[in-house]
Amino acid sequence: MGAMAGSQKVAVEVEGRRLQLSNLDKVLYPATGFTKGEVIDYYSRIAPVLLPHLAGRAATRVRFPDGVDGNSFFEKNAPKATPDWVRTVTLPTPGSSRGRETIDFVVVEDVPTLIWLANLAALELHVHQWTVGPRGGVHGVDRLVFDLDPGAPAALAECAQVALMLREVLADLGLEALAKTSGSKGMQLYVGLAETDPGRTHGFAKDLAVAMEEAHPKLVVHRMEKALRGGKVLIDWSQNAAAKTTVAPYSLRARVRPTVSTPVTWDEVAAAADGRELAFTAPQVLERVDEIGDLFAPLLTANARLP
Repeated sequence: MGAMAGSQKVAVEVEGRRLQLSNLDKVLYPATGFTKGEVIDYYSRIAPVLLPHLAGRAATRVRFPDGVDGNSFFEKNAPKATPDWVRTVTLPTPGSSRGRETIDFVVVEDVPTLIWLANLAALELHVHQWTVGPRGGVHGVDRLVFDLDPGAPAALAECAQVALMLREVLADLGLEALAKTSGSKGMQLYVGLAETDPGRTHGFAKDLAVAMEEAHPKLVVHRMEKALRGGKVLIDWSQNAAAKTTVAPYSLRARVRPTVSTPVTWDEVAAAADGRELAFTAPQVLERVDEIGDLFAPLLTANARLP
């Protein structure tokens, strides 16, 4: 699928699935004029590297039907008009804020599903660290994640400094970390694991965040309270909880520009620690992937064990 001209409705066939796309010329990022058609085009072209990181994971979508300046909503349940060829899994949701016992999650494993969601203005795709099997059975977690979030006046440079320190600590424990931008103002570090219990990764991540704060009290904080975070980087360890999700690699973000949560090299992180900008828009990410492939590919085969 190449770039698409604007029209009210257009029927397309993608990998044998018929899709009705609508309002392709609708601007979803007003500051740059980036349209819904361009969002769909981005997701169709990034699919080869994005889909492996979504496969087998229940997807929470953040939809922006009127663009990034309009109202938005999180969507976990498959919408009523979900095509019958979209994979869904029914999973228990204890403690649901809406009192539901189960939710029919969408699992994004093919290009038609990705384009169907993009047509619904699901700009952001968030996934859990655990997976579901082919028959819907819940498996353990295979990713450890640290979300680094700066509290002003701290910014990306401070996040990158903490990322480099955290990478070193993890390496000393025999764990290889990979980094990506959040697509917003922070960064995330991932470690690929052999399947394990989410309670283990949750506790491990918290202990490490606490230790980092003790070692670097002027730069790092592990608690969420905003009053504690000014000028520091929050190491958010809580994203390892079974109920939490993290923005997927290569997902768009609903910022002023169509930025993407982008895997980056450690050389780029070091440059960002020295003040260089580290932000990529959808067109830039497509160019990067053409040149260097998927920097997060090692996550797909990693099987490290927590010490």
